[in-house]
Amino acid sequence: MKKIISTMAALAMTASLALASEQFSMSAADKELYQEMLENNPADIFVEEGSELFDELVTEEAMAKFLGVKVDDLPKTIATFPRYIPQVGEVLGLDQVMQAVMYLNGHKPFKLKSGKMFSMLAYAKSLANDLPVAIDVNANEKMKESYELGTKMFMTKRGKRGLSCNSCHSKEVVGLLLRTQKLPDLGEVDAGGTWPAYRMTKSSLRTLQRRFQGCMKNALLAVIPIGSKEMVALEVYVTNLAKEKGKKIAIPGLKR
Repeated sequence: MKKIISTMAALAMTASLALASEQFSMSAADKELYQEMLENNPADIFVEEGSELFDELVTEEAMAKFLGVKVDDLPKTIATFPRYIPQVGEVLGLDQVMQAVMYLNGHKPFKLKSGKMFSMLAYAKSLANDLPVAIDVNANEKMKESYELGTKMFMTKRGKRGLSCNSCHSKEVVGLLLRTQKLPDLGEVDAGGTWPAYRMTKSSLRTLQRRFQGCMKNALLAVIPIGSKEMVALEVYVTNLAKEKGKKIAIPGLKR
């Protein structure tokens, strides 16, 4: 019975999306504002703040040393995140690596959900701007395991509504409208390469994992902590979608 109810709920959601029309999409005024922000992204202020924090607390030299690469190769390495970190024995996001480097540099690491970490992550990832998203989900067994877990997290239905990430991003519903927004193909919109991004509706800088949390909350799902094994795995999966589409790093992004 529970399975039948979940299936009916999913069908009802798809039907409601199909009935939505362009009149409920982004208004002309919002579209104009969006175009203006593309030229003057408010997130640039946060990236500048992140630059100052990074230079003071992390530094390119210390980051490169931790990752075992030359400073000149740091941008190319950043484009491969999330990635397996041998010193920890786990697949980590770039923000978690910066926490480790901050600690080794004698500083108290920022919390992953803090605004300062969001800003610093935006700056660090922007070092790889214009480079192709280069995550390698087949690099080693740990990356393969993380990708498999991320796939499971993306596809598994949970919560009272019986929804998954795929419920709103499968080929069957991409392009339909939900809450005035077209549901995107996450690979095509380069979700893995354009976060951290400025969210117009939140008037703040957000990271990809923070965006995942917002989706989970809206879908009445249990919210997974930023930096958890499951959340990193979900970022691995979504970032690989961008790689499959041949997308590039473009930070900071701009999202409605």
